[in-house]
Amino acid sequence: MSVVVAPSPILAVSGAVAGAPGSPDAAVAWHYGDPLGEQRAAVQRAAIIDRSHRFVLRITGAERLTWLHTISSQHIAALSDGQSAENLDLDLNGRVLNHFVLTELDSTVWIDTEGDRGPALLDFLRKMVFWADAQPTESDHAVLSLLGPKAAEVIAAIGVADLPGTYAAVALPGGGFLRRMPWPTADSFDLLVPRDQLADWWTRLTDAGAEPAGMWTFEALRVAAVRPRIGLDTDERTIPHEARWIGGIAEYGAVHLDKGCYRGQETVARVHNLGKPPRHLVLLHLDGSADERPSIGDDITAGGRAIGRLGTVIDHYELGPIALALIKRTVPADTALTAGPAAAAIDPDSVPSDDAPQAGRLAVDRLRGR
Repeated sequence: MSVVVAPSPILAVSGAVAGAPGSPDAAVAWHYGDPLGEQRAAVQRAAIIDRSHRFVLRITGAERLTWLHTISSQHIAALSDGQSAENLDLDLNGRVLNHFVLTELDSTVWIDTEGDRGPALLDFLRKMVFWADAQPTESDHAVLSLLGPKAAEVIAAIGVADLPGTYAAVALPGGGFLRRMPWPTADSFDLLVPRDQLADWWTRLTDAGAEPAGMWTFEALRVAAVRPRIGLDTDERTIPHEARWIGGIAEYGAVHLDKGCYRGQETVARVHNLGKPPRHLVLLHLDGSADERPSIGDDITAGGRAIGRLGTVIDHYELGPIALALIKRTVPADTALTAGPAAAAIDPDSVPSDDAPQAGRLAVDRLRGR
């Protein structure tokens, strides 16, 4: 499904430079003239980022949570009011179709996801309702993200007295809500506000001390935190284990391993109990002296042999050119790599540990007397 997202009114702000045409972020500001300085503001002070190109929907009805629980990967049947979670929609083979954030607040489940995938997700949810008391509908709300250690001062200035905990949400004066996220930084908040009030909220937040920053900032910090973005850092074969989405709410994951049946669960359980994912997500450091930068989807090679797929490529204010990549799990961290036209090296601290004994393998060994 081809979806065109309308340009954000925040692009009228002085200095705003839109994302590249055809990119997922073309409808919002990529930066405001000082992309590396904007990253510093988000890490050292407080920065506000327009993410209004995300698609927002809501689900009402008495069975909204128990119904959504049965068709998605996270354990949310008993999610309490004012709590949030990350969640996945998988296909029958356990491949990731959608990643979304949901918040239960005031008898409504609010969901935000990638702008180009939202309509298809909403269509799927509507088709899955059957006889449940759940009504998924599009919502005319927009997402702003507030990052930085001084975010608390900005939040206090807009009338929210107490900061919510991670994944918790509180109502905003005048409508919408504030939600705390565990990434891309330790001080990360999303504001979901009525879309017709987007410009007003931008003004209120900047007047309260938040500095404008573009999606370049959000993406650089996200990549440094090794957090994948669906469609950029994943492909049509990606399963949750490869992209670090395994884990319950307390683990900041999107796939609970001890819940009832849902589409794709068989693959998740088989990999968790008996196998290993064929690839894993890592952070790459790129050679900034190369004549060209690699592109999303480029092959990553070792000794001329393709061993992975390149994801988001970005310039970080401290780390320089970095990228996320899905590479074969068996490739050693010290392997010399090439990503498109540039040399690349795996950040060893980003390599996930997968040497823990698996429950299924241990059970098989016990049956065989090992």
